[in-house]
Amino acid sequence: MPSEAILNIGMLATMDEGEGVMGLRRDAAVVIEDGRVAWVGASDDAPAADASFDAAGAAVIPGFVDSHTHAVFAGDRAAEFDARMSGARYTAGGIRSTVAATRAASDAELEAHARRLLDEALRQGTTTAEIKSGYGLDVATETRLLEVAARLTDEVTFLGAHVVAPELADHRADYVDLVAGPMLDAAAPLARWIDVFCEEGAFDVAETREILEAGRAAGLGLRLHANQLTMSGAAALGVEMGAASIDHCTFLSDADVDALAGSGTVATFVPGAEFSTRQPYPRVERLRDAGVTWALASDCNPGSSYTTSMPFCIALAVREMGATPAEAIRAATAGGAAALRRTDVGRITVGARADLVLLDAPDPVHLAYRPGVPLVSRVWRDGVTASRWEKRAS
Repeated sequence: MPSEAILNIGMLATMDEGEGVMGLRRDAAVVIEDGRVAWVGASDDAPAADASFDAAGAAVIPGFVDSHTHAVFAGDRAAEFDARMSGARYTAGGIRSTVAATRAASDAELEAHARRLLDEALRQGTTTAEIKSGYGLDVATETRLLEVAARLTDEVTFLGAHVVAPELADHRADYVDLVAGPMLDAAAPLARWIDVFCEEGAFDVAETREILEAGRAAGLGLRLHANQLTMSGAAALGVEMGAASIDHCTFLSDADVDALAGSGTVATFVPGAEFSTRQPYPRVERLRDAGVTWALASDCNPGSSYTTSMPFCIALAVREMGATPAEAIRAATAGGAAALRRTDVGRITVGARADLVLLDAPDPVHLAYRPGVPLVSRVWRDGVTASRWEKRAS
Protein backbone atom coordinates (compact mmCIF):
# COMPACT_ATOMS: atom_id res chain seq x y z
CA MET A 1 0.00 0.00 0.00
CA PRO A 2 1.54 3.38 -0.99
CA SER A 3 2.24 5.88 1.77
CA GLU A 4 0.28 9.14 1.94
CA ALA A 5 1.04 12.45 3.64
CA ILE A 6 -1.87 14.60 4.78
CA LEU A 7 -0.43 18.11 4.80
CA ASN A 8 -1.48 21.60 5.91
CA ILE A 9 -3.81 20.48 8.67
CA GLY A 10 -4.95 23.63 10.45
CA MET A 11 -5.78 21.84 13.72
CA LEU A 12 -4.96 18.19 14.33
CA ALA A 13 -6.61 16.51 17.33
CA THR A 14 -4.28 13.61 18.15
CA MET A 15 -5.79 12.70 21.55
CA ASP A 16 -2.19 12.32 22.74
CA GLU A 17 -2.33 12.11 26.54
CA GLY A 18 0.44 14.64 27.08
CA GLU A 19 -0.92 17.48 24.96
CA GLY A 20 -4.16 18.69 26.59
CA VAL A 21 -7.65 17.23 26.31
CA MET A 22 -7.55 16.78 22.53
CA GLY A 23 -3.79 16.77 21.96
CA LEU A 24 -4.09 19.68 19.53
CA ARG A 25 -1.32 20.45 17.04
CA ARG A 26 -1.48 23.39 14.64
CA ASP A 27 -0.11 23.51 11.08
CA ALA A 28 0.36 19.76 11.27
CA ALA A 29 0.76 16.76 9.02
CA VAL A 30 0.22 13.01 9.27
CA VAL A 31 1.95 10.32 7.22
CA ILE A 32 0.10 7.05 6.68
CA GLU A 33 1.83 3.82 5.74
CA ASP A 34 0.41 0.29 5.52
CA GLY A 35 -2.84 1.38 7.13
CA ARG A 36 -1.17 2.86 10.22
CA VAL A 37 -0.02 6.27 11.35
CA ALA A 38 3.70 6.39 10.57
CA TRP A 39 4.53 9.99 11.49
CA VAL A 40 2.92 13.05 13.10
CA GLY A 41 4.46 16.50 13.23
CA ALA A 42 4.70 19.96 11.73
CA SER A 43 3.57 20.18 8.12
CA ASP A 44 6.84 21.80 7.02
CA ASP A 45 8.78 18.85 8.45
CA ALA A 46 6.75 16.04 6.91
CA PRO A 47 8.85 13.29 5.30
CA ALA A 48 8.34 12.36 1.69
CA ALA A 49 5.48 10.00 0.85
CA ASP A 50 4.22 8.30 -2.29
CA ALA A 51 1.16 10.56 -2.38
CA SER A 52 -0.05 13.67 -0.61
CA PHE A 53 -3.33 15.33 0.29
CA ASP A 54 -3.65 19.03 1.05
CA ALA A 55 -6.00 19.64 3.98
CA ALA A 56 -5.94 23.36 3.16
CA GLY A 57 -6.10 24.45 6.78
CA ALA A 58 -9.05 22.27 7.77
CA ALA A 59 -9.23 20.32 11.05
CA VAL A 60 -8.53 16.59 11.31
CA ILE A 61 -9.69 14.36 14.18
CA PRO A 62 -9.55 10.60 14.83
CA GLY A 63 -12.40 8.49 13.52
CA PHE A 64 -15.21 8.20 16.03
CA VAL A 65 -15.36 5.02 18.11
CA ASP A 66 -19.02 4.17 18.72
CA SER A 67 -18.85 1.69 21.59
CA HIS A 68 -22.59 1.04 22.02
CA THR A 69 -24.96 0.20 19.14
CA HIS A 70 -27.83 -2.20 18.48
CA ALA A 71 -27.46 -1.94 14.71
CA VAL A 72 -28.79 -5.40 13.75
CA PHE A 73 -32.59 -5.32 13.89
CA ALA A 74 -35.69 -5.10 11.73
CA GLY A 75 -38.69 -2.83 11.88
CA ASP A 76 -39.28 0.67 13.15
CA ARG A 77 -40.89 2.20 16.22
CA ALA A 78 -41.83 5.64 14.94
CA ALA A 79 -45.31 5.31 16.46
CA GLU A 80 -43.76 4.70 19.89
CA PHE A 81 -41.56 7.79 19.49
CA ASP A 82 -44.59 9.81 18.45
CA ALA A 83 -46.46 8.65 21.56
CA ARG A 84 -43.56 9.60 23.83
CA MET A 85 -43.38 13.04 22.28
CA SER A 86 -47.09 13.30 23.12
CA GLY A 87 -46.43 12.49 26.78
CA ALA A 88 -46.21 8.70 27.11
CA ARG A 89 -43.54 7.41 29.52
CA TYR A 90 -40.60 5.40 28.21
CA THR A 91 -40.30 1.81 29.49
CA ALA A 92 -38.17 -1.14 28.41
CA GLY A 93 -41.22 -3.01 27.11
CA GLY A 94 -41.12 -1.65 23.56
CA ILE A 95 -38.13 -3.87 22.85
CA ARG A 96 -40.51 -6.78 22.36
CA SER A 97 -42.08 -5.19 19.26
CA THR A 98 -38.64 -5.05 17.64
CA VAL A 99 -38.08 -8.68 18.64
CA ALA A 100 -41.13 -9.77 16.64
CA ALA A 101 -39.98 -7.91 13.53
CA THR A 102 -36.41 -9.14 13.88
CA ARG A 103 -37.38 -12.77 14.30
CA ALA A 104 -39.42 -12.54 11.09
CA ALA A 105 -36.60 -10.97 9.03
CA SER A 106 -34.12 -12.96 6.95
CA ASP A 107 -30.38 -12.82 7.55
CA ALA A 108 -29.97 -10.94 4.26
CA GLU A 109 -32.53 -8.34 5.29
CA LEU A 110 -30.90 -7.88 8.68
CA GLU A 111 -27.43 -7.50 7.22
CA ALA A 112 -28.54 -5.11 4.49
CA HIS A 113 -30.25 -2.86 7.01
CA ALA A 114 -27.26 -2.91 9.38
CA ARG A 115 -24.93 -2.04 6.52
CA ARG A 116 -27.10 0.95 5.62
CA LEU A 117 -26.85 2.19 9.19
CA LEU A 118 -23.08 1.67 9.29
CA ASP A 119 -22.63 3.41 5.94
CA GLU A 120 -24.61 6.30 7.40
CA ALA A 121 -22.37 6.30 10.49
CA LEU A 122 -19.23 6.20 8.36
CA ARG A 123 -20.32 9.27 6.41
CA GLN A 124 -20.52 11.06 9.77
CA GLY A 125 -17.03 10.00 10.80
CA THR A 126 -17.51 6.69 12.66
CA THR A 127 -14.74 4.23 11.83
CA THR A 128 -15.11 1.70 14.69
CA ALA A 129 -18.44 0.38 15.95
CA GLU A 130 -19.57 -2.16 18.50
CA ILE A 131 -22.77 -4.10 17.70
CA LYS A 132 -25.01 -5.94 20.18
CA SER A 133 -27.52 -8.70 19.66
CA GLY A 134 -30.61 -8.59 21.86
CA TYR A 135 -33.58 -8.53 19.50
CA GLY A 136 -33.84 -12.30 19.12
CA LEU A 137 -34.31 -13.55 22.68
CA ASP A 138 -34.19 -17.17 21.60
CA VAL A 139 -31.16 -19.30 20.81
CA ALA A 140 -31.66 -19.46 17.05
CA THR A 141 -32.32 -15.75 16.47
CA GLU A 142 -29.67 -14.49 18.89
CA THR A 143 -27.17 -16.71 17.04
CA ARG A 144 -28.29 -15.28 13.70
CA LEU A 145 -27.89 -11.71 14.97
CA LEU A 146 -24.41 -12.41 16.26
CA GLU A 147 -23.42 -14.02 12.97
CA VAL A 148 -24.60 -10.92 11.10
CA ALA A 149 -22.79 -8.62 13.52
CA ALA A 150 -19.59 -10.66 13.22
CA ARG A 151 -19.60 -10.07 9.45
CA LEU A 152 -19.51 -6.33 10.16
CA THR A 153 -17.22 -5.82 13.16
CA ASP A 154 -14.91 -7.53 15.62
CA GLU A 155 -16.65 -5.69 18.48
CA VAL A 156 -19.60 -8.06 18.87
CA THR A 157 -21.62 -8.17 22.09
CA PHE A 158 -24.06 -10.88 23.20
CA LEU A 159 -27.14 -9.21 24.74
CA GLY A 160 -29.54 -12.09 25.15
CA ALA A 161 -30.39 -10.46 28.47
CA HIS A 162 -32.04 -7.44 26.90
CA VAL A 163 -35.49 -8.22 28.31
CA VAL A 164 -37.21 -11.51 29.13
CA ALA A 165 -38.51 -13.20 25.97
CA PRO A 166 -42.29 -12.72 25.62
CA GLU A 167 -42.99 -16.46 25.56
CA LEU A 168 -41.24 -16.81 28.96
CA ALA A 169 -42.59 -13.64 30.56
CA ASP A 170 -44.10 -15.64 33.41
CA HIS A 171 -40.99 -17.81 33.81
CA ARG A 172 -38.14 -15.38 34.45
CA ALA A 173 -35.86 -17.93 36.09
CA ASP A 174 -36.18 -20.22 33.09
CA TYR A 175 -35.19 -17.39 30.76
CA VAL A 176 -32.15 -16.48 32.89
CA ASP A 177 -31.12 -20.15 32.76
CA LEU A 178 -31.57 -20.12 28.98
CA VAL A 179 -29.42 -16.99 28.54
CA ALA A 180 -26.68 -18.23 30.87
CA GLY A 181 -26.79 -21.73 29.41
CA PRO A 182 -27.71 -22.80 25.85
CA MET A 183 -27.91 -19.26 24.47
CA LEU A 184 -24.48 -18.34 25.84
CA ASP A 185 -23.01 -21.62 24.56
CA ALA A 186 -24.10 -20.65 21.03
CA ALA A 187 -23.04 -17.01 21.45
CA ALA A 188 -19.59 -17.35 22.97
CA PRO A 189 -17.74 -18.38 19.77
CA LEU A 190 -19.20 -15.36 17.94
CA ALA A 191 -18.88 -12.57 20.50
CA ARG A 192 -16.15 -10.66 22.33
CA TRP A 193 -18.45 -9.25 25.02
CA ILE A 194 -21.54 -10.05 27.10
CA ASP A 195 -23.98 -7.35 28.22
CA VAL A 196 -27.09 -7.23 30.42
CA PHE A 197 -29.84 -4.60 30.67
CA CYS A 198 -30.08 -4.28 34.47
CA GLU A 199 -33.12 -2.10 35.00
CA GLU A 200 -36.74 -1.95 36.04
CA GLY A 201 -38.63 -3.95 33.41
CA ALA A 202 -35.55 -5.93 32.40
CA PHE A 203 -33.19 -7.79 34.83
CA ASP A 204 -32.44 -7.23 38.50
CA VAL A 205 -29.00 -7.14 40.10
CA ALA A 206 -28.99 -10.80 41.17
CA GLU A 207 -30.05 -12.00 37.70
CA THR A 208 -27.48 -9.69 36.11
CA ARG A 209 -24.67 -11.03 38.28
CA GLU A 210 -25.58 -14.63 37.39
CA ILE A 211 -25.55 -13.93 33.66
CA LEU A 212 -22.33 -11.88 33.73
CA GLU A 213 -20.55 -14.54 35.80
CA ALA A 214 -21.56 -17.16 33.23
CA GLY A 215 -20.34 -14.93 30.42
CA ARG A 216 -17.01 -14.32 32.10
CA ALA A 217 -16.57 -18.07 32.66
CA ALA A 218 -17.16 -18.52 28.91
CA GLY A 219 -14.31 -16.11 28.16
CA LEU A 220 -16.34 -12.99 27.29
CA GLY A 221 -15.55 -9.46 28.47
CA LEU A 222 -18.22 -7.68 30.50
CA ARG A 223 -20.35 -4.68 29.57
CA LEU A 224 -23.51 -3.44 31.26
CA HIS A 225 -26.58 -1.30 30.62
CA ALA A 226 -26.74 0.48 33.96
CA ASN A 227 -28.77 3.13 35.78
CA GLN A 228 -30.74 4.36 32.77
CA LEU A 229 -34.12 4.74 34.47
CA THR A 230 -33.40 4.29 38.18
CA MET A 231 -30.62 3.97 40.75
CA SER A 232 -30.73 0.24 40.11
CA GLY A 233 -27.44 -0.79 41.72
CA ALA A 234 -26.17 -1.90 38.32
CA ALA A 235 -23.37 0.65 38.13
CA ALA A 236 -21.87 -0.54 41.41
CA LEU A 237 -22.16 -4.14 40.23
CA GLY A 238 -20.38 -3.34 36.96
CA VAL A 239 -17.46 -1.72 38.76
CA GLU A 240 -17.27 -4.59 41.27
CA MET A 241 -17.11 -7.15 38.46
CA GLY A 242 -14.55 -5.23 36.43
CA ALA A 243 -16.78 -4.45 33.45
CA ALA A 244 -15.03 -2.59 30.64
CA SER A 245 -17.92 -0.14 30.44
CA ILE A 246 -21.20 0.66 32.11
CA ASP A 247 -23.50 2.42 29.70
CA HIS A 248 -26.29 4.99 30.06
CA CYS A 249 -25.36 6.14 33.61
CA THR A 250 -28.25 8.60 33.63
CA PHE A 251 -28.62 8.27 37.39
CA LEU A 252 -25.35 7.91 39.33
CA SER A 253 -24.97 8.29 43.08
CA ASP A 254 -21.89 9.89 44.61
CA ALA A 255 -20.84 6.39 45.67
CA ASP A 256 -21.13 5.22 42.04
CA VAL A 257 -18.91 8.08 40.88
CA ASP A 258 -16.35 7.32 43.59
CA ALA A 259 -16.33 3.65 42.61
CA LEU A 260 -15.84 4.51 38.94
CA ALA A 261 -12.99 6.86 39.80
CA GLY A 262 -11.05 4.08 41.47
CA SER A 263 -11.63 1.52 38.72
CA GLY A 264 -10.74 0.67 35.16
CA THR A 265 -14.41 0.85 34.13
CA VAL A 266 -15.50 3.53 31.65
CA ALA A 267 -18.80 5.37 32.07
CA THR A 268 -20.41 5.55 28.63
CA PHE A 269 -23.12 8.15 28.05
CA VAL A 270 -25.67 7.85 25.26
CA PRO A 271 -27.41 11.26 25.12
CA GLY A 272 -29.39 10.27 22.04
CA ALA A 273 -31.47 8.13 24.41
CA GLU A 274 -32.24 11.07 26.67
CA PHE A 275 -33.16 13.12 23.61
CA SER A 276 -35.54 10.44 22.38
CA THR A 277 -37.10 9.47 25.72
CA ARG A 278 -37.22 12.88 27.42
CA GLN A 279 -35.33 11.48 30.38
CA PRO A 280 -33.11 13.97 32.22
CA TYR A 281 -29.62 14.26 30.78
CA PRO A 282 -26.74 13.05 32.96
CA ARG A 283 -24.10 15.62 33.89
CA VAL A 284 -20.35 15.19 33.62
CA GLU A 285 -19.14 17.66 36.26
CA ARG A 286 -18.87 15.09 39.07
CA LEU A 287 -17.06 12.65 36.80
CA ARG A 288 -14.65 15.37 35.68
CA ASP A 289 -13.89 16.33 39.27
CA ALA A 290 -13.38 12.69 40.26
CA GLY A 291 -11.18 11.85 37.25
CA VAL A 292 -13.54 9.25 35.78
CA THR A 293 -12.93 8.19 32.18
CA TRP A 294 -16.12 8.62 30.17
CA ALA A 295 -17.21 7.95 26.62
CA LEU A 296 -19.96 8.96 24.22
CA ALA A 297 -21.83 6.48 22.04
CA SER A 298 -24.86 6.60 19.76
CA ASP A 299 -26.90 3.71 21.26
CA CYS A 300 -28.29 3.33 17.73
CA ASN A 301 -31.53 1.36 18.12
CA PRO A 302 -35.07 1.71 16.77
CA GLY A 303 -36.77 2.42 20.08
CA SER A 304 -34.88 4.88 22.25
CA SER A 305 -32.06 6.38 20.15
CA TYR A 306 -32.49 5.96 16.42
CA THR A 307 -29.39 7.88 15.41
CA THR A 308 -26.00 6.95 13.96
CA SER A 309 -24.59 10.46 14.38
CA MET A 310 -21.69 10.86 16.77
CA PRO A 311 -21.52 14.60 15.95
CA PHE A 312 -25.13 14.88 17.18
CA CYS A 313 -24.14 13.13 20.42
CA ILE A 314 -21.20 15.50 20.83
CA ALA A 315 -23.48 18.51 20.43
CA LEU A 316 -25.92 17.09 23.00
CA ALA A 317 -23.11 16.41 25.48
CA VAL A 318 -21.92 20.00 25.20
CA ARG A 319 -25.34 21.63 25.32
CA GLU A 320 -27.08 19.37 27.84
CA MET A 321 -24.47 17.48 29.88
CA GLY A 322 -22.00 20.18 30.88
CA ALA A 323 -19.13 18.89 28.72
CA THR A 324 -16.69 21.18 26.97
CA PRO A 325 -16.37 20.62 23.21
CA ALA A 326 -12.88 19.19 23.74
CA GLU A 327 -14.13 16.75 26.38
CA ALA A 328 -17.02 15.60 24.22
CA ILE A 329 -14.83 15.03 21.15
CA ARG A 330 -12.33 13.10 23.24
CA ALA A 331 -15.18 11.02 24.72
CA ALA A 332 -16.37 10.13 21.19
CA THR A 333 -12.90 9.01 20.09
CA ALA A 334 -10.36 8.03 22.76
CA GLY A 335 -13.16 7.53 25.31
CA GLY A 336 -14.96 5.05 23.07
CA ALA A 337 -11.68 3.23 22.48
CA ALA A 338 -11.16 2.95 26.24
CA ALA A 339 -14.69 1.56 26.63
CA LEU A 340 -13.72 -1.19 24.17
CA ARG A 341 -10.27 -1.59 25.74
CA ARG A 342 -8.64 -0.65 22.45
CA THR A 343 -5.39 1.29 22.05
CA ASP A 344 -5.19 1.15 18.26
CA VAL A 345 -8.16 3.43 17.52
CA GLY A 346 -9.52 6.74 18.78
CA ARG A 347 -6.20 8.58 18.50
CA ILE A 348 -3.77 9.81 15.84
CA THR A 349 -0.43 8.64 17.14
CA VAL A 350 2.37 6.61 15.61
CA GLY A 351 1.36 2.95 15.35
CA ALA A 352 -2.39 3.56 15.64
CA ARG A 353 -4.75 2.62 12.85
CA ALA A 354 -4.93 5.42 10.31
CA ASP A 355 -8.58 6.30 11.00
CA LEU A 356 -8.87 10.01 10.32
CA VAL A 357 -11.71 12.44 9.69
CA LEU A 358 -11.28 15.67 7.74
CA LEU A 359 -13.76 18.34 8.79
CA ASP A 360 -15.13 21.08 6.61
CA ALA A 361 -14.16 23.44 9.43
CA PRO A 362 -11.00 25.06 10.81
CA ASP A 363 -11.50 23.82 14.39
CA PRO A 364 -12.96 20.60 15.86
CA VAL A 365 -15.12 22.78 18.15
CA HIS A 366 -17.37 23.32 15.11
CA LEU A 367 -18.80 19.84 15.73
CA ALA A 368 -20.71 21.35 18.66
CA TYR A 369 -20.75 24.95 17.42
CA ARG A 370 -22.59 24.02 14.19
CA PRO A 371 -24.99 21.22 15.25
CA GLY A 372 -26.79 19.35 12.52
CA VAL A 373 -24.41 20.51 9.78
CA PRO A 374 -22.66 17.73 7.78
CA LEU A 375 -19.08 18.79 8.54
CA VAL A 376 -17.34 15.50 7.71
CA SER A 377 -15.80 15.93 4.27
CA ARG A 378 -13.48 12.91 4.05
CA VAL A 379 -12.84 9.74 6.06
CA TRP A 380 -9.76 7.55 6.03
CA ARG A 381 -10.18 4.06 7.50
CA ASP A 382 -7.01 2.01 7.85
CA GLY A 383 -5.34 4.62 5.67
CA VAL A 384 -7.77 4.34 2.77
CA THR A 385 -10.46 6.84 1.84
CA ALA A 386 -13.68 5.09 2.84
CA SER A 387 -17.22 5.60 1.60
CA ARG A 388 -18.78 2.21 2.43
CA TRP A 389 -18.60 0.15 5.59
CA GLU A 390 -16.65 -3.10 5.42
CA LYS A 391 -15.38 -5.33 8.18
CA ARG A 392 -11.68 -4.74 8.35
CA ALA A 393 -8.81 -7.10 9.06
CA SER A 394 -7.94 -7.54 12.72
